[in-house]
Amino acid sequence: MRLSSLSLILATMTALAGCSFKGVPEPEVSVRDADWMARVPKAQEDLRYGRYLMDDPTGETPGTIVVDSKERFLYYVLPGKKVIRYGVAVGDEIYGWTGTSRIARKAEWPDWNPPAEMKARWPHVQYTKGGPDNPLGARALYLYEGNKDTLYRIHGTNEPEKIGLAVSSGCIRMRNIDVVDLYNRADVNAKVVVR
Repeated sequence: MRLSSLSLILATMTALAGCSFKGVPEPEVSVRDADWMARVPKAQEDLRYGRYLMDDPTGETPGTIVVDSKERFLYYVLPGKKVIRYGVAVGDEIYGWTGTSRIARKAEWPDWNPPAEMKARWPHVQYTKGGPDNPLGARALYLYEGNKDTLYRIHGTNEPEKIGLAVSSGCIRMRNIDVVDLYNRADVNAKVVVR
């Protein structure tokens, strides 16, 4: 088992070495962030879904966030035709959402109050106070169309093993350290395009 994991890691590193990807340094975090993120279960990370600086494939203006649901990547557009690319988990096909919205507000370690339709589907989900056991993770960016809440979020996760999959009820999940990085970069009212 260890040999096959090592082979997969080496193959992924070799594939990435041929690309023009650069790692992006970890953001600074507070003592609380470090403590609470350490309490989230660890997951083996797939290097394809790491945080990388690369050439811009989106054509959007700097400050825009673009989510490629099929490929499971989120791009934060920088000046100079560059982006930071993050791996994400996206909505299950039934619950996926596409469109253009904006970040109406941002929150650190937000409380989670599942919408009524989610509670109807899954009666076991319930209000959860912000913290390491909360499904929204370290940060949340609230997506609105005009002044209407879409009920979709870009947020952290307490299930990092699901990055790269289509598993959510439509929200865009990121590793907690990645959502902290994005939170620090993205402004309120930033354009968000989900494809």
